[in-house]
Amino acid sequence: MSSHLSTFKNSTALITGASSGIGKAYAQKLASLGIHLILTARSEQKLNELANELQKKYNIQVEVIGLDLAQPHAAQKLFDEVQARKLSVEILINNAGFGKWSKFLDQSAATYNEMMLLNMNSVTSLCYLFLPQMLASKKGIMINIASTAAFQPLPYIAVYGASKSYVLNFTEALAGEYASSGVKFLAVCPGNTETNFTQVANADTRGMKSSSVEDVVSATLVALDQNKTSIIVGCSNYLTAQLPRILSRKKMLHMVERILRDRVLKAS
Repeated sequence: MSSHLSTFKNSTALITGASSGIGKAYAQKLASLGIHLILTARSEQKLNELANELQKKYNIQVEVIGLDLAQPHAAQKLFDEVQARKLSVEILINNAGFGKWSKFLDQSAATYNEMMLLNMNSVTSLCYLFLPQMLASKKGIMINIASTAAFQPLPYIAVYGASKSYVLNFTEALAGEYASSGVKFLAVCPGNTETNFTQVANADTRGMKSSSVEDVVSATLVALDQNKTSIIVGCSNYLTAQLPRILSRKKMLHMVERILRDRVLKAS
């Protein structure tokens, strides 16, 4: 058991994008630690099924809020609903997000607007809305899911990669700003992970090493115990993320473009 998370037993965690993949894995792990949950995603049916399973198995309270955080003002609606149910949030996990692998102009402007709303705006808004309560109690955890995409520009995945760079820098900046507050901030940077992300993104990840959702959750718990502000999941992903420190930005850009060009053209 994570020594830090064990102090949050009977507290409540809000997890976005909780109906599948990494978000669902976080829900299962936190439930096993006796932490109550607020689960949100677009698929309310899947959330209800997960909520029933976790309540029966772990004897915890699970609230479900069906919501699309890629829509304007959705973060405020979520916060207002949490307040209306008289719930407090001690742990916030901003997991919801999506990307697209394609040439920049092959996606609609509306798709990119939704991507930025979900990947950046909702993360920012939810941190802004739920942080005051954590600061008042001098205890809390904010986990934002970034990506190994955050460490270099990514041709053919331009908006997604840039959005995850924002998440990484935003989270670590808050960690520095509130270092003495009692609230922990952690940016989690998975690489290729066994979720439905690749189907949504139309990403060709054949031959790429992947992590399990359980790997991501385990790395998160270790990082919290080690008081880290960011964690890269997997040794090979960590080494890859160091390349921009070794190569010039121009060389890195050309290398990544060549790698991704073939994968995007094959997938399209």
